[in-house]
Amino acid sequence: MAKPVSIEVWNPSGKYRVISTKAMPGTRWIRLLTDQDCRVEICTSKKTILSVEDILALIGEKCDGVIGQLTEDWGEALFSALSRAGGKAFSNMAVGYNNVDVNAANKYGVAVGNTPGVLTETTAELAASLSVAASRRIVEADEFMRAGLYDGWLPHLFVGNLLKGQTVGVIGAGRIGSAYARMMIEGFKMNLIYYDLYQATRLEKFVTAYGEFLKANGEQPVTWKRAGSMEEVLREGDVISLHPILDKTTYHLINKERLSIMKKEAILVNCSRGPVVDEVALVEHLKENPMFRVGLDVFEDEPYMKPGLADMKNAIVVPHIASASKWTREGMATLAALNVLIKGYPVWSNPNNVEPFLNENSPPPAACPSIVNAKNLGLTASKL
Repeated sequence: MAKPVSIEVWNPSGKYRVISTKAMPGTRWIRLLTDQDCRVEICTSKKTILSVEDILALIGEKCDGVIGQLTEDWGEALFSALSRAGGKAFSNMAVGYNNVDVNAANKYGVAVGNTPGVLTETTAELAASLSVAASRRIVEADEFMRAGLYDGWLPHLFVGNLLKGQTVGVIGAGRIGSAYARMMIEGFKMNLIYYDLYQATRLEKFVTAYGEFLKANGEQPVTWKRAGSMEEVLREGDVISLHPILDKTTYHLINKERLSIMKKEAILVNCSRGPVVDEVALVEHLKENPMFRVGLDVFEDEPYMKPGLADMKNAIVVPHIASASKWTREGMATLAALNVLIKGYPVWSNPNNVEPFLNENSPPPAACPSIVNAKNLGLTASKL
C-alpha cells in the first residue's frame, strides 16, 4: 500500500474533493474552487516529480477531480483509480498533454483539461530571449566576467552575430511560433521563412505590412517565404526556432542529417518539447561546429540532459521556464482549477480565447476553459 503523502487543506468541509499534485502560483485558483464548495488538498511533498503510487495515495477512496503536472504519467492506472473514487475530471497544468493517455481517460469517462491560450506571449518571449542570448553569446560573456577573466576590451572578444537583416526560420507557425516570428521581425528587422502544414495567413499579412512600413520610411523591407519543406527552413535560416507539437511525426525532427544541412553559424532554439531534438546528435554537432549555437528550454529525457550537453559553451540551457512569468503561471493555475468543475459547468466554446477567465476583477464564465476530449465524452458546449 502506498505511503500517505503530505497535504495542505483548504475549505476542509467542502462537498467536493479536489486534489492538486503540486502547489501552484497565486491563490485565486484556490478561491475559485472553494467558492464552488470544493475541499482543496494540495500536495506538499518535496519530491519534484510524483510517482504513480504517490498520486494513487492522494486520490484515495473519494476524489472528484485532480489537477496534475506534465511530468506525471497519467494512464490506465490513475484514470481507473480516479474513476473508482468518483472522479470525473483531470486537468493538466500545461497546454501540452503528451503525458496523458486520453484513450484511457475516455475509457473511464474522465474529462481531460489543459491550459491553452495563456502561454503564447510568454513562451515566445523566452524563445526570443534565447535567440538573442545565443546570437550575442551573452551567457558565455557573463561567465567570463564572473570568473574575473576580463582585463580590457579586445577586438575579437565574444564576437557574435548581428540579427538585423538575417533570416529567422520558424518550424510550426501556430500561435506561439507566429508570436515569436513577429517579435524577431519587428524587433530585429529579420526576414522570415517558415514551415507549417497550414498557411499562416495572419503572420504573412503582418510581415507584408511591416515591410511596407519600413520601405515607406526609407529602410530595407522585410520579406516572408512559406517553405515547401522543413529542410528548406533549415538550410536558409540563420536563427531557427522549433514550435511543433510532439507526436510520432515530430520525434527527433532535428537529427544528425538535418543538423548537417544547417548553416555552420546557425542558431537553433527549442521551447516546444524535448524529444523533437535528437540530443545525442546535437551534442556531437555542437562539438564539431563551435560557432553553431543552441538555446534549449526542454530536454529529451527531462529533467536530465544527454551526456556532454552541459559542457558545451555554445549551448544555453534553462530549466523548462518558457511559461514562467507570474501572469502566465497564475493564469494556468486558474484555467486548470476551473477545468475540474466539469460536474457543474459546460465546456467553453473557444479554448484559445481564455481572456474572460483571467480577469481578476470579474467572475469567470460559468464554463470549463478547455477539455480536450469533450466530444468523446459528449459534454455540453457553453453558449456564453
